[in-house]
Amino acid sequence: MEELTRTYLESLSLEIAGGQDVQLRERFAELHPADIAEVLDRLENEEVQYIWKLLEEEARGDVLIELEEDVRERLLANLTDREIAEQVLEHIDSDDAADVVGELPEERAQEVIRQLDGEDREDLLTLLQHPEGTAGALMGTELIRVEMDWTVAHAIREMRRQAEEVDTVHSVYVVNSAGQLLGRLSLKRLLLEASSTRSTIGDLFREDDTRTVKVDDPDELVVQMMKKYDLVALPVVDDHNRLLGRITIDDVVDLMEEEAEKDYQLASGLSDDVESDDSLWELTRARLPWLLIGLFGGLAGAYVIGAFEQMDRFSSMALFIPLIAAMGGNVGVQSAAIVVQGLAAGRSPKDARLLPRLVKEFSVALLNGAICAAVILGAGVALGYGWNLSLTVSLALIAVIIFAALFGTFIPLTLDRFKIDPALATGPFITTANDIIGLVIYFGIGVLMAG
Repeated sequence: MEELTRTYLESLSLEIAGGQDVQLRERFAELHPADIAEVLDRLENEEVQYIWKLLEEEARGDVLIELEEDVRERLLANLTDREIAEQVLEHIDSDDAADVVGELPEERAQEVIRQLDGEDREDLLTLLQHPEGTAGALMGTELIRVEMDWTVAHAIREMRRQAEEVDTVHSVYVVNSAGQLLGRLSLKRLLLEASSTRSTIGDLFREDDTRTVKVDDPDELVVQMMKKYDLVALPVVDDHNRLLGRITIDDVVDLMEEEAEKDYQLASGLSDDVESDDSLWELTRARLPWLLIGLFGGLAGAYVIGAFEQMDRFSSMALFIPLIAAMGGNVGVQSAAIVVQGLAAGRSPKDARLLPRLVKEFSVALLNGAICAAVILGAGVALGYGWNLSLTVSLALIAVIIFAALFGTFIPLTLDRFKIDPALATGPFITTANDIIGLVIYFGIGVLMAG
């Protein structure tokens, strides 16, 4: 695709303004839906509406699900209920259709669903019943299934019929007459190993270790399984092992991107999912809570400094306040980030392993703290701050680093245990808490060293 330069976008706008529909159709007919969506994300709303009407009907749904959320919302707002049903939902997979309908206001979503054919409507309503964050909310119903007692000829006819609704055949699933999943059958075995078209699927099928997830399993489990076993598709079953649908790798990649973006925003001190072009109020609402937490943390730090009247006698200690705060915050965020990364990858330690984890972090912090303390001790003496002040800062630095490492390890593990996103611990919460407690430790050691 041609690079999205300002010149490219300006020429595109000129073609739209001039009504050059033939050139525009030719231009977009050659592009992948994801590339078309990238172009539409950069255009004005009226231009998006104009291009949308020129796209082939079969491509519109794929383009829509690739659009940025705000662009998609505006586009859907300008389509009728019937257009959404016929031009979008009927041309995309059921899981994507459920995502699109889920973004609509409730009353409008119901009207759009009424425009669908009976079978499509039933599938969509079933998918919408599954809570967000579960395997059922991720799955689609398009798949290829054959029954054990079918002949090869019957199975091939049924597979052709089912394939009309499936863009990519990831697996052929074998079920019994009750719809319970028994495993998978390779196309190679089906086509090459059957002695005749009257052979049954049972003659060809061999038991395998097909991995499955329950419909109400959390989506984190889906991600972990597909990563661990390098799967491109994962069947979803109910409590009776009946095959309900499948989850494909593209759904998991999208989920991982969303979770990574959410964790990054939490770590950056943003409480809501926001974009740079959101409204002033939305951006303020997302940022202000953590700014206020930092503000009150700063006030608490000022109170701690003021509470130590000895500061008048050891005013030179104030020179090292930024160093103590920065080191404590950095160590705390490092420890929290390692734990959060492990939790995201499914390496959630049990309660019995909490103590060994803390002991390991203590050992690492002690070694890092000793090295940093030795550096600051030598630098402080060399720069003329005196032995007593340099030793005080060195001892305080070791204590602050050890505390910050243990605090940064313990907090995300605790949040995870109470079903709170542990990524919250890598943001302003850790740095603010470490600033306050680090100052208490620093001045406390200063008082002790002063006798």
